Amino acid sequence: MMKPRIVFMGTPEFAVASLDALIKAGHDVVGVITAPDKPAGRGMKMNESAVKKYAAEHSLNILQPEKLKNPGFLSQLKDLRADLQVVVAFRMLPEVVWNMPPMGTINVHASLLPKYRGAAPVNWAIINGEKESGVTTFKLSHEIDTGNILMQQKVKIDDEDNAGMLHDKLKEAGADLLIKTINGLVNKNITEQPQTGDENLHAPKLNSETARINWQLPAEKIHNLIRGLSPYPAAFTLLKGRVFKIYKSEFKVAEPGVNAGAYESDYKSYLRFAAADGYIYAKEVQAEGKKKMNVEEFLRGFR
Repeated sequence: MMKPRIVFMGTPEFAVASLDALIKAGHDVVGVITAPDKPAGRGMKMNESAVKKYAAEHSLNILQPEKLKNPGFLSQLKDLRADLQVVVAFRMLPEVVWNMPPMGTINVHASLLPKYRGAAPVNWAIINGEKESGVTTFKLSHEIDTGNILMQQKVKIDDEDNAGMLHDKLKEAGADLLIKTINGLVNKNITEQPQTGDENLHAPKLNSETARINWQLPAEKIHNLIRGLSPYPAAFTLLKGRVFKIYKSEFKVAEPGVNAGAYESDYKSYLRFAAADGYIYAKEVQAEGKKKMNVEEFLRGFR
């Protein structure tokens, strides 16, 4: 089987699994495109992306363009003579980039498209109480996350899964599906399918309003929000006027005896907040200025 020349584009940890799968499968990765290094932390040291660190460890050719339409970068990209480009958790590409290789550019997306197009599909699937998610490989086109589907693989969402757990499931499933997709393209036994179905469920970028808990909602919806934002950025409320993050919870449907948002505690073993139809029991929390801890540890110092 012919091994195509591949340029890989990605930045975070999610993308590393797919790049690792390409290397282990013996594919010819002729270049890796990732985000420029950025200063981070108190010392403002230059921070390298997870993809760059992996690529450097495996002596791969690395490019870090500031702008994807820069003529110098486009010339370097063209000189790589890629047959195929693979994009996993990268930024939006201009047509001059995604339309360059003869086999096109394929993307690995962490949802069953057309559901959950956008920046945060892992989070929104859990926030919305989905019982399954999955990964999709598709050909890039003009509109984001709308290209023809190549392959899909479903992944079950367990009741105890949070966004971090689902992220890890999907990154492995995506890496596996990527290899199957490339093999199918090389062997010419994949038929592209246009996206059809439910396009009304979106996955927009998360913000502070998304993360703030609305205690007027049903307990199960709040519980799913907490799961869907854990471990990052974490759902939060205000406790004694200060930010209070909840990473893990349990919920109970019951007639609350206090107003929505009010809390009750025995100051030993439980801290619960009233929702519209029951209670949210906080299990793993972080008070402003403190480390993350289980609720029993938090209550020992809370009055």
